[in-house]
Amino acid sequence: MSAMDTLTQMWSAALSDTQKQWQEALTKAASWPKVIDAAQRVRVGITPGEPVYKEDKLRLIHYNHPAAPRYETPLLFVFALVNRPYILDLKEGKSVVQHFVRGGFDTYNVDWGVPSDGDRFLDLEDYIERYLHHCVERICERNGVEKINLVGYCMGGSMSAMYAALHPERVRNLILMAAPVDWSSSEHPLALWTKEEYFDVDKMIEVFGNAPAEWLQWSFLLLRPVDNLVGKYINFYRNMEDEKFLEDFFAMETWLNDNIPVAGEMFRQFVKHCMQRNELIQGKLEIGGRRVDLRNITCPVLNLTASADHLVPCGQSLPFNAAVGSTDKEAITFPAGHIGLAVGSKAHRDLWPKAVEWLGKRSR
Repeated sequence: MSAMDTLTQMWSAALSDTQKQWQEALTKAASWPKVIDAAQRVRVGITPGEPVYKEDKLRLIHYNHPAAPRYETPLLFVFALVNRPYILDLKEGKSVVQHFVRGGFDTYNVDWGVPSDGDRFLDLEDYIERYLHHCVERICERNGVEKINLVGYCMGGSMSAMYAALHPERVRNLILMAAPVDWSSSEHPLALWTKEEYFDVDKMIEVFGNAPAEWLQWSFLLLRPVDNLVGKYINFYRNMEDEKFLEDFFAMETWLNDNIPVAGEMFRQFVKHCMQRNELIQGKLEIGGRRVDLRNITCPVLNLTASADHLVPCGQSLPFNAAVGSTDKEAITFPAGHIGLAVGSKAHRDLWPKAVEWLGKRSR
């Protein structure tokens, strides 16, 4: 039997199973009102907060605290440009933000906003040296401090590492979450797809202006097509009478389908200089005429990776610890996926209390 025949059989079996589950779901007429109600009740981004700084599309969110913060050093979350940042504050019991707010940190989050066609020329310098730096300056001014704690997730972690290397005087502690910094391996599908010989990012941005949200979403979905396009819905049909499952499912679906485009020049530079040429880990990346040297990072570092991460394999993140100049550095590989690191029940039970404790010991 050929490989193509085997693949065809696998897809046929999966689709047959999906059809069977769908037919069973249709017979559960009593469950559908519960499903519809759960979909209508879904709420995301549950920690109260308000914008304290705005620039162009960007908003800097400050979270309300039930009591005065315990620590003098404030905390800033930096998420990727591809999706909305409320994945870090998804719902009650699945909020990384709440761990740090309740742990006594004055906490902020960057909402990059949605770039329009007119933002296609925003680049790495705009995002690192203007937007992110202005957020840090605003937080330091509001809190009367010289340094902040920085937590960067996914692409936001890569950007946080760049910022910490260019402005070490502003970062007291750095936590990375599934943050790619070394793209030397091409075994991972996303690394293979974005290789220069296969992906002409210049031509794409010339055509589209910004990296389209729909194209980005489907690229991520196709990294695990069976799980994302078949298995997820089979699991839904099997659990559609479970109210807690429905709440979690629709909260995640709300975020997963809330994609936004990425500013064209920023996307082009990140793909070309980081993903294709691997300049960040090599110390060759330049932003605004300044070289990004990771050895300039001497603050304590906590590097969190997920062992089942299909988007950012551990091998793309772990080399960061060897590249920085810090002496206080730790890496934790947790049994979760890329998103599970932020919303997984085990992560909230076992990982994030440790991360809060780690940061508390190193914050004023």
